[in-house]
Amino acid sequence: MQPTPNGLADATLSFIGGGNMARALIGGLRRRGVPGTSIRVGEPGDELRAALVRDFGVHATADNLEAVREAEVVVLAVKPQVMRPVLTALAPGLGEHSLLVSVAAGITTAQVRNWAGSGRRVVRVMPNTPALVGRGASGLFAGPGCTERDRARAEELLAAVGVCAWIDDEALMDAVTALSGSGPAYVFLLAEAMQAAGEAEGLPREVARLLARHTLIGAAAMLDQQDEEAAELRRRVTSPGGTTQAALEALREGGFEALLARAVHAARQRGVELAHAAEG
Repeated sequence: MQPTPNGLADATLSFIGGGNMARALIGGLRRRGVPGTSIRVGEPGDELRAALVRDFGVHATADNLEAVREAEVVVLAVKPQVMRPVLTALAPGLGEHSLLVSVAAGITTAQVRNWAGSGRRVVRVMPNTPALVGRGASGLFAGPGCTERDRARAEELLAAVGVCAWIDDEALMDAVTALSGSGPAYVFLLAEAMQAAGEAEGLPREVARLLARHTLIGAAAMLDQQDEEAAELRRRVTSPGGTTQAALEALREGGFEALLARAVHAARQRGVELAHAAEG
C-alpha cells in the first residue's frame, strides 16, 4: 500500500515510545515515502532518541507533550503496564481531533478513551515482531467514532511493515495477540526444539541449527507463495508409511495440536488479565 491522499504522507504523526515496534513502524513509513519531518517521537531514553534521529531523520524529544503537539495521529507504543499514567499525563496536550493508535497488548479502546478523554477516536492494533523485518502480521480494531479516513490511516501504518486484517469484535483482539502477536515465539521455540532433536540424533550443532532454521524458512516461504491451505501442503509431503508420517504420528500421540491450542488460549487469557491489571 502506497501513501494515500489525505493519508499518512499528509499527516503529522507522533509516537509515544521509541522502542523496537516504534522503530519498525517508523522505518516502514519512511520507506513508503512519509517524510521524517512529519514524525515526532516522545522517548525518555537518550540513546534511543539519538538513534531515531540518526536513522530516520525524525524529531525526538523527552517531552511527550511536545511530541503530540498538533499531531493528527498519535501512536501509543508503550508497555501495557504504563499506558494509564502515560495517557493521563498526555491527555491535556492531545489535539481535539487526534486519532489515537494503541499498540499495547490487552488494553481496550474503552480504557484508552477513559484515560485520554471519552470522545477520543481510538484504533487498537496488534503487530508482531516480524514487523522488524517488514513481514509483520497485524490485527486492527476501530473503536467508536472512527471514520473511514481513520481506518485508512491506521491500515497504512500497519501495512508499512507487513499484512494486516480488521477485526469487528474487539473481544477477539486478545485472540489476535495470542495467535500472531505471541506466535513468533512459538516458531522460535519450534526451531530450538528441532535443532536440539537433530543434535540428539548425532548431527553437529551448527549443521542442526542451519537445517532447522532453513527448513522453517523454506516451509514459511511455501505457505506464503503457494495458494494452498497448510493442511494440503502437509499432505503433499507426507508419504503413506514414510518417515514424515511416522514423525507426525508421534507428534499427535504426544498431543501436539492440543498443546498448541492450550498455549494460544493461555496467551489470550493473559491479555484479558493485562487489561484488568492496567486498571490498577
